[in-house]
Amino acid sequence: MKNARTPSTDAPLTWKQRLNALRNLPRFFGLVWQTSPGIMLANGILRIARSAIPVSTLYVGKLIIDQVVLLLRNGGGATAGGSTSAMTWLWELVAIEFGLALFSDGLMRVINLMDSLLGEKFANFTSVKIMEHAASLDLDQFEDTTFYDKLERARQQTTGRTVLLSQVLGQVQDLISMGFLAVGLMTFNPWLILLLLVAVVPAFLGESYFNDRSYTLMRAQTAERRELDYLRYLGASDETAKEVKLFSLSRFLIDRFQALSDKFYIDSRSLAIQRSTWGTVFSLLGSLGYYSAYVVIILRAVHGQLSIGDLTFLAGSFRQLRSLLEGILTRFTSVSQGAIYLQDLFEFFEIKPRITRVAHPRPFPKPIREGFTFEDVGFRYLHSERWANRHLSFTLRPGERLALVGENGAGKTTLIKLLTRLYDPTEGRILLDGVDLREYDPDEVRRQVGVIFQDYLRYQMTMAQNIAVGNILHKEDRQLIETSAEKSLANLLAERLPGRYDQELGRRFRQGVELSGGEWQKIALARAYMRDAQLLILDEPTAALDARAEYEVFQRFSELTKGRTAVLISHRFSTVRMADRILVLDKGEMVEMGSHEELLEKDGRYAELFHLQAQGYR
Repeated sequence: MKNARTPSTDAPLTWKQRLNALRNLPRFFGLVWQTSPGIMLANGILRIARSAIPVSTLYVGKLIIDQVVLLLRNGGGATAGGSTSAMTWLWELVAIEFGLALFSDGLMRVINLMDSLLGEKFANFTSVKIMEHAASLDLDQFEDTTFYDKLERARQQTTGRTVLLSQVLGQVQDLISMGFLAVGLMTFNPWLILLLLVAVVPAFLGESYFNDRSYTLMRAQTAERRELDYLRYLGASDETAKEVKLFSLSRFLIDRFQALSDKFYIDSRSLAIQRSTWGTVFSLLGSLGYYSAYVVIILRAVHGQLSIGDLTFLAGSFRQLRSLLEGILTRFTSVSQGAIYLQDLFEFFEIKPRITRVAHPRPFPKPIREGFTFEDVGFRYLHSERWANRHLSFTLRPGERLALVGENGAGKTTLIKLLTRLYDPTEGRILLDGVDLREYDPDEVRRQVGVIFQDYLRYQMTMAQNIAVGNILHKEDRQLIETSAEKSLANLLAERLPGRYDQELGRRFRQGVELSGGEWQKIALARAYMRDAQLLILDEPTAALDARAEYEVFQRFSELTKGRTAVLISHRFSTVRMADRILVLDKGEMVEMGSHEELLEKDGRYAELFHLQAQGYR
């Protein structure tokens, strides 16, 4: 694929890039074949059959006209010798032409049906492939804007490229039809083919140029169009309506949306006007070429070199050839354009995760005996100069409850993502029972961890499904779901809901019930309890709970984490005090570690933060 790479956003497409882009078509058809071999094969056969119909229809029409002229010259059907057989042949020809018309129409409808079915199956198939590949990639890749642009363009190909299949198959069909028609024209006058090319090529080159401009413009607008979609969502969403109204953001969002959409309109309008103007000029050239050929054919018929039937056959052949050639050349531009767009899809599939799996991973220790050891661990996000974590060296012992404390941006959540191997360290290493964490299967590591982040998702699903996502392999285990809900106190919520655990949550769908922040948080906590995990991680688990609910949750948490390793992130020091040890982070680095009492005695960073918060309660 080296030579078929997608061009830069501000560079016009060259013919070399177009031809190189056609190399994407075999891989594209491989995907289509995987989607539905039967439909694709039948579609191809039917298109080949239909490609012979235009020349067949024109030739039968020629025979009909010549037969009518013959009957007229012989005094009409009533007096001509052998008139019965001549008339019979005429009506047989008419019946054949009628049959061809019906057959052609039937084939076209079946082909269109197959195109529609195959297009829908392909869109679904590629959507699944994109989701599967996205699931294999690393978390920090999703936090990179360049990657996200590629993902967005790949998503667009799931529906936009289904048209490409019809275009390529139509191209093959028309080329075969042209072959039949060209043979007929060349038999009578080879110069007509040359005249045909002169008439059509300028229009093709013009269409090619403006398609290039259109592609370049669309690709350059990828990031801004994502912003446009985001503004559309912010301005009309149940999740944003509260703040939009409260802060009177509507006009700000509308103005920004209007400015961007107007910019897109102005750019598109300028290109459309130029395309329309030059298209008119090229169309005029094409018409002049066609009628020049028509004049040649008429003159030959007038001088007796062609029959009336030949005249109609040649005129019809030239007209259809012109139409087919224009379609093929124009479609070639679209096909090569589509093939270039396909590169967006294939480039996304070629992105590889940086978190690799060893060929023979070690089995995860059950139980954990030595714990997790950080050895001078540092992590820096892609394209960032700043270290999110650095010089982290400590051990999380089996059965220990560790609290992470620090101001926002201190690197607490990043540390958790390193621990769960959502990220791999940029420097240093993390050991589990003395073995580098990279020696274990990442999926198995994550299965042994129950974690709830502060930005958990609120799934627009039933309550049972919302809890089951914590361990989706047990989505049908109602007893486990209800037990997990009891541990997080979400069972009290279920008792108040009309549908209990089968109640739809959220306002997106009918019969849905919206919950408060604290109620959603209890459901999110239940997800952590869905796993029989050796490590339990809660990132700000009580941020939306009132004081009583927070106390109850942590009483329960304290009981449930006995014998388990637990990591807790919280800004509330009343919560942090329950931990065996507290790790204090500042600007990504560990500045202190010890129990609550030990850190207060040190009178360092932890003591400073503790006393600042305590002043608010005095």
